[in-house]
Amino acid sequence: MKAFGIEAFGTLPNLRSDIIPEPTEGNVRLRIAACGLNFADLLMIDGKYQERPEPPLTLGMEPVGWIDKLGPGTEGPVPGTRVAVYANCGGLAEYGCFPVARCVPLPDEMPFEDAAAFQITYGTSHVALGHKARLQPGETLLVLGAAGGVGLTAVEIGKRMGARVIACARGADKLAVAKAAGADHLIDSETVDLRQAVRDLGGADVVYDPIGGDQFEAAFRATNPDGRILVIGFASGTVSKIPANHLLVKNISVQGLYWGGYLNFNPAVLTESLTTLFGWYSEGGMRPHISHKLPLTQAGEALDLLRNRKSTGKVLVTI
Repeated sequence: MKAFGIEAFGTLPNLRSDIIPEPTEGNVRLRIAACGLNFADLLMIDGKYQERPEPPLTLGMEPVGWIDKLGPGTEGPVPGTRVAVYANCGGLAEYGCFPVARCVPLPDEMPFEDAAAFQITYGTSHVALGHKARLQPGETLLVLGAAGGVGLTAVEIGKRMGARVIACARGADKLAVAKAAGADHLIDSETVDLRQAVRDLGGADVVYDPIGGDQFEAAFRATNPDGRILVIGFASGTVSKIPANHLLVKNISVQGLYWGGYLNFNPAVLTESLTTLFGWYSEGGMRPHISHKLPLTQAGEALDLLRNRKSTGKVLVTI
């Protein structure tokens, strides 16, 4: 089979030939149809992601496909069942073996491409806004990186939950994508003073931040008393520094959210969230925005789209 991955941390990923794996007990083999890419895949290449499987490894955290074979003594969906899998790695290949517990059957009406663009981005935003921040109807939600993979879903879910949404993104084209997802107000991070612009709109009750760096600092200062800031990631490359004395004075809460981490201590949070999200999809209320689809032979170019911030919504690799 063909697989795309790295031989060592910090090396360029490449397409290679590999042996089709055999599933062990508790695992299934997936014939992979597509895989969604995430900023975390770039961190994985450099060994900077919070979970570090040892290379050589195949990249790809968000595969979807058909169950091809069950491991010995493993009970699970029958071969041929269409599933999505949350995996730390292994999705950018023609076949992969994954824990049966991480396989989520797909609604009949959900095509593989939508499924590969759905699980992590919508799941992250739904758990962050609902389970963590307890976003309420009528509150003001500020979304940084609002045209990116997770940011765009935060705009969409925030509106569905009844919030007034301020979207911050880079350039008119990306802001247009955020507006189409439901944003009420738009801020261009390249040309506008973010702190002042948010204050002029009445401040933010909840901040959704996958960016970090200077944007975190500006958003922090524009957060209303008793506000909540969600730390989703650091796409800017700079880990945010938090002035604890300001937290105290303004009664602000800063909450970290690593969606996959719930698998280790409270997987029911993810299961319940995905059940809700798949229900919303089936009702026709959500469709992921996919800006680019490339074949496995162009997986390196697909990752470059993320690295150079040339995508909106999701980038997929089809297999």
